[in-house]
Amino acid sequence: MTADVSPPVRPTTLEDVAAVAGVSRATVSRVINGATTVDPALRRVVEEAVVTTGYVPNRAARSLVTRRTDSIAVVVSERERRPVSEPFVGRMFSDPYFGRVISGLLEVLRPAGIQMVLMLADDEGSRGQLLSYLRQGHVDGLVLISSHVEDPLPGLVHDTRLPAVLAGRPLRPSPLTYVEADQRAGAQLAADHLASLGRRSIGTVAGPQDMSAGQARLTGFLDALRLHGIEDVAVAEGDFTHAGGASAMRRLLGEHPGLDAVFIASDLMALGALPVLLRAGKEVPTDVAVVGFDDSSAATACDPPLTTVREPVEEMAAEMARLLLQQIGGPGGPVPSAVFHPTLMKRAST
Repeated sequence: MTADVSPPVRPTTLEDVAAVAGVSRATVSRVINGATTVDPALRRVVEEAVVTTGYVPNRAARSLVTRRTDSIAVVVSERERRPVSEPFVGRMFSDPYFGRVISGLLEVLRPAGIQMVLMLADDEGSRGQLLSYLRQGHVDGLVLISSHVEDPLPGLVHDTRLPAVLAGRPLRPSPLTYVEADQRAGAQLAADHLASLGRRSIGTVAGPQDMSAGQARLTGFLDALRLHGIEDVAVAEGDFTHAGGASAMRRLLGEHPGLDAVFIASDLMALGALPVLLRAGKEVPTDVAVVGFDDSSAATACDPPLTTVREPVEEMAAEMARLLLQQIGGPGGPVPSAVFHPTLMKRAST
């Protein structure tokens, strides 16, 4: 008995898509390769024809033509001198910020068919491996999460000439495009709110002062309080971690036990700081009003839920992805940076 062998199914081609869409093969190719000059209505017709025909682009062949990999690197860079008890990878995945960034990037990259490669750089060896990977053409560009003033990576990345977007305004002048929230304005919102409540013995758990966000949140807060006639502000520096917030709050209370309000420069630090206030016999908000910064999941995990300054991290990350794709697919030249405006989210801690 002879088996019935069906002929192989012919792969759908660009010509098939063009026939269904009623356009030329060249137009289909331009749409599939992400050309920005195609009329939106025509693009929709071609995209519908792609779905109808079940066309699947040959990535290998496309890469030979476009010299694109359809992948980008998300690089998280950290200073080398970090606490041994808090490994870099553990800290990264425990901070809600990084998950929010990835979520925002995926919102734009996934529909565009772009893959992400997560890369970590926290010492000279890992930086060297990263730069070698980038120079070998494995990715079309990168999003760089780095904000420490001594970090050499932004300059090294610029030297590769790859499209790149920086998460946050750099402390030192840099030609890289960046996306950030207005950190000073956010801290000013916190100061205005606490002053409006009649609080006058105010302190702050600041972020690291070798980071742009740490510096801007502290100076914005202090400058705004001066406008309310409050000059003497207690300051303890934290490190944007849960443990760092607890430690800084203990120092702050030890030196200034009469505080009636505290601005904590990240929600994660506030999550560590609030139990310290409770153990010291301070009721929030009756004795001490507390405002955080970020509006991350840590804010609603606090007890009581935290009044905080919201920076729209997911929206900012989506904009990073759009600006990066604009550089990758554009004619070259500088791409403007973007600054987002924060808002105050009032909850039970004030």
